Amino acid sequence: MSKYVSLVKVRGTVQNVQKLASIWGDLRTELEEYDADLQESYAILGEYDFLVIMDAPGRDEAFKASMAIENQGLDMQTMEIIPVEDFASLVDE
Repeated sequence: MSKYVSLVKVRGTVQNVQKLASIWGDLRTELEEYDADLQESYAILGEYDFLVIMDAPGRDEAFKASMAIENQGLDMQTMEIIPVEDFASLVDE
């Protein structure tokens, strides 16, 4: 499994906090439909509203999961991430 992080912005189509809470509750189930697993999520201050960390078998599944989330009225920028220890071993090669 690869790990992905998404920076999320709420679009104007989400009108209130209750709707946002109900969307967030459905995300885990939707991600599972695309073989992705929601690991962690955080509300953040700044340019983006949320940070989502998910596992997926590969790029295709992560792409499909991201599209499913965007269909809920959220804009996402998704990137693959690796632990710093793994990065360090790549640099050593």
